Amino acid sequence: MIKLTISDAAEKLGVSKEAIHNRIRRGSLESVMEDGVKFVLISKDKSSNAQPLRTAARKTAPQSDERYYKFLEEQNAKLQQKVETLQGETRTLRDQKEQMLIEERRKIEQIYKDKDEQLKGIINAISSKFILNAPQEPLEAEIEHIQKEDTAEEKRLIPLGKYLKSKNFSKKKRAKIKDEFKARAQNDPRVIEIDKKYYIDLQKYDYSDFSL
Repeated sequence: MIKLTISDAAEKLGVSKEAIHNRIRRGSLESVMEDGVKFVLISKDKSSNAQPLRTAARKTAPQSDERYYKFLEEQNAKLQQKVETLQGETRTLRDQKEQMLIEERRKIEQIYKDKDEQLKGIINAISSKFILNAPQEPLEAEIEHIQKEDTAEEKRLIPLGKYLKSKNFSKKKRAKIKDEFKARAQNDPRVIEIDKKYYIDLQKYDYSDFSL
């Protein structure tokens, strides 16, 4: 029998100190107390067989770790592939959505364009109808009529200064009448001003209130 401390026995058998204590409690290992220190009694057979078992355990551990890491790498590769697939599907959906929005916008623009064309056609039809129903008097005749009216009106106009001289008014009275015409020029339609000169139309208006 070999007498070892708890720590030495754990190292010899390749287990933890807690495992040694458990074996002592279960009775699978013998122990003695000397000077307050607990020693474990191990047979030489167990002692000789312990080291190979511990070595085998140490050799087995890296192999287990290697298989675990390989499993993690495979799972990581699968997850990465799924992420890339989802990203591709997301891009496809985004592109399809953008294309749908573009097509909808084109449809809306075409609808408004068609409505504008219809509205233009209605307006043109209404305008043509009004033109057809309008009086058919030639434009040249209308212009000639307006020109004749303007010419007749011009012939009726008499320069104010010339009229006042013909009446033999004094210079003072002529100045007074001119001031009166000037004061009423903005509001009285009878006061006709052309090129800063005043005219009167005796055939059309009455100027008796102007002291003429």
